[in-house]
Amino acid sequence: MVREGILYGGALAAGGVAVSWLAGPSWGAPLYLLALLCLYFFRDPERSIPDGAVVVSPADGKVVAIRPAQPHHTRVSIFLNLFDVHVNRAPISGVITEVRYQPGRFLVASREEASEENEQNTVTIRGADTTVVFKQIAGLIARRIVFTKKPGDRVWAGERVGLIKFGSRVDVILGPEWVLTVREGDRVLAGSSVLARRREAAVSLLSAEATSPQPLQPEWAR
Repeated sequence: MVREGILYGGALAAGGVAVSWLAGPSWGAPLYLLALLCLYFFRDPERSIPDGAVVVSPADGKVVAIRPAQPHHTRVSIFLNLFDVHVNRAPISGVITEVRYQPGRFLVASREEASEENEQNTVTIRGADTTVVFKQIAGLIARRIVFTKKPGDRVWAGERVGLIKFGSRVDVILGPEWVLTVREGDRVLAGSSVLARRREAAVSLLSAEATSPQPLQPEWAR
């Protein structure tokens, strides 16, 4: 459970007790319900982190776009609805080299233009012979981005690094050394779903599949 969830949920529950005492239990019920919703929203389940040269998803949600980004780069966009876990995790192990905040609009986070126009926090992680960038992007309801690390900090793939409150979007920018294992429409889990594999690792995996006596589907088709 994220600390904010306990604080918000406790405050709403306390308000429900006060309203129930002053006006009756039925008047306090909506506050109790909101307290439960806060506890649910700020849940923080444990995740099994995969090994190997992979990029894990930094957020729970649905892959809504896969687009070319900078020259030879690819952007994977993940939309988080109100019912997704909103804790963000590091996509790779490495050192944070830059954290850059950009003020902006609060468009619906599932829209394509939200990637550039919305308020966002851009984080650059330098790993082993690779750099991965991910953006915490605020949405129509989400108005606060939390990031708990700073430049110079070392993080591990799947490590908790922040959250975006109440519906949002996370973009991941990958270089040509990565081969995607997801496609638009896939549901992903922060810290445990693999978004991409290093190209040499992906080639090795495909070679192993080619020599297997049983035909195997691509990872995204399983």
